[in-house]
Amino acid sequence: MNPFNYQRATAPDQAVKAVSASGAKFLGGGTNLIDLMKYNVEHPTTLIDVTHIPFDQIAVNGTNAVIGAGVRNSDLANHEAIRTNYPLLSHALLSGASAQLRNMATTGGNLMQRTRCYYFMDTAFPACNKRTPGSGCAAIHGFNRIHAILGASSECIAVNPSDMSVALAALDATVHVTGPSGKRSIPIADFHRLPGTTPQLDTNLKPDELITAVELPASKFAKHSYYLKVRDRQSYAFALVSVAAGLEMDGNTIQSAGLALGGVAHKPWRSPEAEKFLVGTIVSPDAFRKAADLAVAGAVPRSDNAFKIELAKQSIVRALTLAAQGVQA
Repeated sequence: MNPFNYQRATAPDQAVKAVSASGAKFLGGGTNLIDLMKYNVEHPTTLIDVTHIPFDQIAVNGTNAVIGAGVRNSDLANHEAIRTNYPLLSHALLSGASAQLRNMATTGGNLMQRTRCYYFMDTAFPACNKRTPGSGCAAIHGFNRIHAILGASSECIAVNPSDMSVALAALDATVHVTGPSGKRSIPIADFHRLPGTTPQLDTNLKPDELITAVELPASKFAKHSYYLKVRDRQSYAFALVSVAAGLEMDGNTIQSAGLALGGVAHKPWRSPEAEKFLVGTIVSPDAFRKAADLAVAGAVPRSDNAFKIELAKQSIVRALTLAAQGVQA
């Protein structure tokens, strides 16, 4: 590992000022960043520890929920009010990583975690536009079984690895940040980026901005939501495809819907077309199959991942069916 300096921040302004130094990065639970430093993928000159800033509160009422950026994933997943009002988020978190990692990982850090693309994680492969812009994308003509089928570009076909972010997308979350220019709020749909010509940029967060909280609107899907994660093994594996499905229902009629996919794109993939179609429809297998077709429309498979298209469709139908039935994962 390359040598680095360590600083501990106890206030947001202190952290933002410290990270303005060249090569500095924020350190939360470290469950992703430290690994990347060990693999020689990330090379920060200074780590600014933000875990001592009092961002570890969860406030839930009938209007919204505000989750501090420092809240540990395990605490968030097991918080009674989150489990009751936002079970989709709880289930997504419990599907991710291991109990030990959830005990360390933070809400802000989870939002910022980087892809697990083989070629990005292993510096033995020099061609990775995400790691070294302009070097090419080895995955496009390499082994790309886990890679994107939606929203990719000729520069990068990596996927976002976060389970939590997929649930937040379906729940219409807002990310609150602070920086030298003050505070601002970013809708979750605008937080993560598609690769385009700048795949080295995972999010629209500025380098000197700090995530302070995540806000959820009033719960609509508490009774009818489901998080489905399809992976190669049952535990401690990233999603080949995941689905966060939330339904607001009046009898068998859908009043509103939230639908987001993981494991298929550079960001959590939300489908406004599928959600719009579902509103006003009667629950049925045919309706869910139509929604699945809309959600995956435009998918472009690579040499090793064409199976993801049908897998995503069937996973959407399954998740919507279980959400409509009120099944809790």
